[in-house]
Amino acid sequence: MSNVLAIQQQQGGALAQSAASGRMAVADIISHVAMVQEVMRAVMKPDVHYGVIPGTDKPTLLKQGAEVLCMAFRVADSYQVEDLSTGEVVRYRVTCTGVHQTSGLVLGTGMGEASSGEEKYKWRKAYKEEFEATPANLRREKKGFNKAKKESYSTFQVRTEPADLANTILKMANKRAKIAMTINVTACGDMFGQDLEDMEETLRDHLTRHGGEGGATDQDAPAAPTYYLQADFDANLAIWKKVIAKGAKPDDVIAKINSANQKTPLSDAQKEVIRGLAQASQAAPAPAPAPAPAAAAVQLSHADVLEKLRAAKDEDALNAALDLANSVTRTDEESAAEEACYDECLAKLRG
Repeated sequence: MSNVLAIQQQQGGALAQSAASGRMAVADIISHVAMVQEVMRAVMKPDVHYGVIPGTDKPTLLKQGAEVLCMAFRVADSYQVEDLSTGEVVRYRVTCTGVHQTSGLVLGTGMGEASSGEEKYKWRKAYKEEFEATPANLRREKKGFNKAKKESYSTFQVRTEPADLANTILKMANKRAKIAMTINVTACGDMFGQDLEDMEETLRDHLTRHGGEGGATDQDAPAAPTYYLQADFDANLAIWKKVIAKGAKPDDVIAKINSANQKTPLSDAQKEVIRGLAQASQAAPAPAPAPAPAAAAVQLSHADVLEKLRAAKDEDALNAALDLANSVTRTDEESAAEEACYDECLAKLRG
C-alpha cells in the first residue's frame, strides 16, 4: 500500500488540473501513462487486480484493480441506478461517475448493465427429480462438449427465480460500471479490457476468435506500421511470461499480439525477447518429451477451485471464483461438484 501512496504523491492531481484547464499537455499525458504502468508493475498482482482470459493477450481489469487505480488517482465513485426490471427479468443499468476527491471536479463516467436473463444467471443445474417436476417451459437439457474427454454431454437445468438474484445483479451492474468509468477516466484501455471475464464461456470463445464484440477488422492499416510501443511492451512482458509458462508457444503469443495490434506489430527484437521467455520459464530442466504435463501442473486444480469457493467472503468473490473455474478444463464430475459447492456457498451468504 505504501507504493500506492508514493505514486499518489508523484501524481499530484494531474487529472484534476487538466480538467480545470480544459486540456492536458503532452508532458502530462506521458506522465499519466507512465503512472498507470507504474501502478500495474508496483502494486497490481495477476489474478487479483487483473486476469488473463484464455484466448486473449490483453489483461482484463478486475474490480480490485479498478479500486487501486481510483485510489492512486484519487477518484471517488458515485452511482445512478436505472431499474429496467420486468415481471420475468431483473435488470439494472448503472452509471458510475468519477469525481476528483480533493477538487470535486467530475472526471468522467462509465455505464454498466446486468440482467437475470444472462446465461450464467438464467439457468441453474437441477437433479433429475426436480427437472421432471418443473414445467416444460422452465427447464431445458443443455448440450455441451467436454474438451478433456473429447465427448459430448448433457446437463439438466431449470430457470432461476429472478428475485433471488436481484442483489447479485445490482452488484454486478455496479462493478461493470465502475470498471468502465475507471478505464475511461484513467485512459488505460490500451492496457486493460473489461467485459470478457463476465461472459459465458461459449460466447467469450467466439468473441476472442473473431476480434472482439464488434468483430470488425481494420482494412486501412498502413503498409509500413510503427512498432509496438516499448513502454507497453515492458508493462505486458510479465503477463506474456506467465502465459508461456503455462504452456503457450511463444510464436502463438506473438501471433495473437500482432493480430490485436495490426497497426503497431512487434519488432524483430521484441519477438526475440518473447521467444526467450520460453527458456527463462524452464527453471528446472526436464526431458524433452514432457512439455504437456508441465503445462498441466500450473493449471488450477479442482481442489483449488473448491477452496476458493468456500473462502469467498461475498457474492462478488464467489462469482469470481466460479468464473475462474469456468476457464479451466475439467471433468463433468468436477464441474458438478463445483456447481454444487457454489450453490451451497451462495445459500450460506444469502442466509
